[in-house]
Amino acid sequence: MFTGIVRERGRVASFDGGRLVVAATIHAVAGDSVAVAGVCLTVVERGDGTLAFDVSPETLARSTLGALGAGDEVNLEPALRAGEPLGGHIVQGHVDGVGTLRGPAGDLTWFDVPAAILRYCVEKGSITVDGTSLTVAALDDDGFAVALIPQTLAVTTLGALAPGDAVNLEVDVLAKYVERLTMDR
Repeated sequence: MFTGIVRERGRVASFDGGRLVVAATIHAVAGDSVAVAGVCLTVVERGDGTLAFDVSPETLARSTLGALGAGDEVNLEPALRAGEPLGGHIVQGHVDGVGTLRGPAGDLTWFDVPAAILRYCVEKGSITVDGTSLTVAALDDDGFAVALIPQTLAVTTLGALAPGDAVNLEVDVLAKYVERLTMDR
């Protein structure tokens, strides 16, 4: 489990489509879970300043990880440990889909998302964008908006996004449970 509070930006050292190696300073060892751009991956090897992950075809099909190349930055968060504060919201690292940055409009930043994601978005609800816990500030027929503060822009990859860039999205798991529990009633 994660919180969506990004701990650092890592830099892709290499990616051959199956093995992703990221330069990082966070402490993690083989077997640990780390959210990479919002995707829960298992550390398979720790090198000198790097973490290596095996990425499955399923993960590549459901996320933006397949487009990564050497030098790209990614948001990193180690798994939450018992007793640590829950600063964001409950994040599983199970990407629900991919959206795109529409762009800024006033004080808000808009993302276009598939209808299958938008159905779970509510104003003042939680959403994870590339592993970053955010609050939905507004909705329209094509997506949602968030208010990005300077701190978030500085410590995550969100500040480097350009309109049309793809992002990993994870909706609040509570919404999915509510839907499941109320189905066929």
